[in-house]
Amino acid sequence: MNLIRRIAGDVHLMFRRPARIQYAALCYRVRKKRGTLEVLLITSRDTGRWVIPKGWPMTGRRPYEVAVREAFEEAGVKGRVNKTSIGHYMYRKGMAGGLKTECKVRVYALEVASLATNFPEKGQRRLEWVSCEEAAGRVHEPGLKELFLSFEATFVPAKA
Repeated sequence: MNLIRRIAGDVHLMFRRPARIQYAALCYRVRKKRGTLEVLLITSRDTGRWVIPKGWPMTGRRPYEVAVREAFEEAGVKGRVNKTSIGHYMYRKGMAGGLKTECKVRVYALEVASLATNFPEKGQRRLEWVSCEEAAGRVHEPGLKELFLSFEATFVPAKA
């Protein structure tokens, strides 16, 4: 029986596809009066679970540019992005037909300057500003939880 399990596991690994890549924005702001760090969570359109803006690669755009675009389209965010990824997390994305594919999401910090009143996915998602600790408690992906907590631990506000 152990031999059959081992063979089945090997066959599974042989046919496993590499993770698909996505790019995301960890949108943040510092409350001026309190000096507290907040991050923006949005709900996914399909399941309503808490996530951050993310999307697939786009021809002619750098990864951080994709993250900026997705943040605007999904949440109306405008701001300044750090061109270096702060890390990544993995998750399984449900695809058409019920298939699931492994995705690796590279995350870029985006300091929010303003929120647009009109943007492509307005009304399709809920948006909420929360602490990094609260965000870590709401998201399902363990790697994203860790990113929120490490972002808070290493955050240094930009000099004005």
